[in-house]
Amino acid sequence: MNKIKVLIADDHAIVRNGLRKLLEEQADMDVVGEATDGLQTVKKVKSLHPDVALIDIAMPRLSGLEATSIIKESLPKVQVVMLSMHEKDAYVDRALAAGALGYVLKASPTSDVLEAIRSVYEGKYFLSSKINDQIIYTYLRNQKVKPDITGYNLLSEREQQVFRLLVEGRETSETADILCISLKTVKKHRANIMKKLNIHNMVELVKYAVKIGIVGPELWEE
Repeated sequence: MNKIKVLIADDHAIVRNGLRKLLEEQADMDVVGEATDGLQTVKKVKSLHPDVALIDIAMPRLSGLEATSIIKESLPKVQVVMLSMHEKDAYVDRALAAGALGYVLKASPTSDVLEAIRSVYEGKYFLSSKINDQIIYTYLRNQKVKPDITGYNLLSEREQQVFRLLVEGRETSETADILCISLKTVKKHRANIMKKLNIHNMVELVKYAVKIGIVGPELWEE
C-alpha cells in the first residue's frame, strides 16, 4: 500500500510534535518533513514533494495563504490542508482561493485532520466539522462570477508573486528574500506591474488587489 506522504508546517513545536505523533500512528500515512515558517514550507515542499501539505494559516516570514498560492503554482499536484483557529467565512474563502482543498480548525477533533488529509489526497474538498459545508458551495458558485482581472492576468507568474507579496505589506527586501531574487529585480517587477496596470502608487495597488479579491482586509483585523 502506498502511503500518503505528508509535510507538517506550523511555527509551534508542540503542534508539530502532536501532529507527527498522530500521523505516524496511521498505517496509510508517512510524515516526510516539517517546516517552521512559510518560506521554509515552500522550499521543503519543492524538495520533498509530499502528497499533502498540512499548513498553518498564520506563520512567520510568509503566511500559510501565500505559501499555498506559491506551492499550487509550481506544484499543483501537491494538495493542501489549511490549519486555522478562525471560523469566519472570509478565512475559509481565502484558503480555498489560494488553492487549499481542506480547511481544519485547530479546535477540531483529530479525526477531522485525518479525514481532511485522506479527502484532499483523493482530490476532494474537506471542511472542519464545525464549519458549514455550504461555504464550499458558495465559494464554487462565486468563482463563476469573478471580478474583471484582465489586467492582473497580463502579469507574468513572477510579477503576480511580487504583486501579492507587496499588497500584503511585505517590504522590498523581504519580498526579495522570500522569492530568492535581488532587490533590483523586485524593483523592476514592481515598475512593470505599475505600468501594466496603469497604477501609480502602492495605495492604488492595494485598492486594486482588494477589488479583484487578491487580498481581503477583513483577514487582518487582528
